[in-house]
Amino acid sequence: MAEDTAPYIPHTEFQAGLPRGRFHVVVNPTLARGLVLHVTRANYVALAALGSGAALALAGHLLVGGVLVALGIGLNRLVRTQAPRILLHLAQHNATVYEQATTLGVMEVQRQPG
Repeated sequence: MAEDTAPYIPHTEFQAGLPRGRFHVVVNPTLARGLVLHVTRANYVALAALGSGAALALAGHLLVGGVLVALGIGLNRLVRTQAPRILLHLAQHNATVYEQATTLGVMEVQRQPG
């Protein structure tokens, strides 16, 4: 194990030290997508928007239905592309998300040298 890698950094220390630049955080983008989708439940919201939009479009309300479908697709893509940033924000403000991300290997927190 490297000398600058902390085996465990408590959430309170992480929360206080991250804005001050005391830690270097590495987030695995592929794993972050799944965890962020799970934590935020964005898939369920996107699915509800897509289903409602499709139903409205089939019922003749094309404009409202199209907007809901576009919002559902946009939400899902936004969460997937911004997953590392969203995860870092969630981990800084929520101890449970921080614990999940660090124990599952999605996020690695290292102390900055110096």
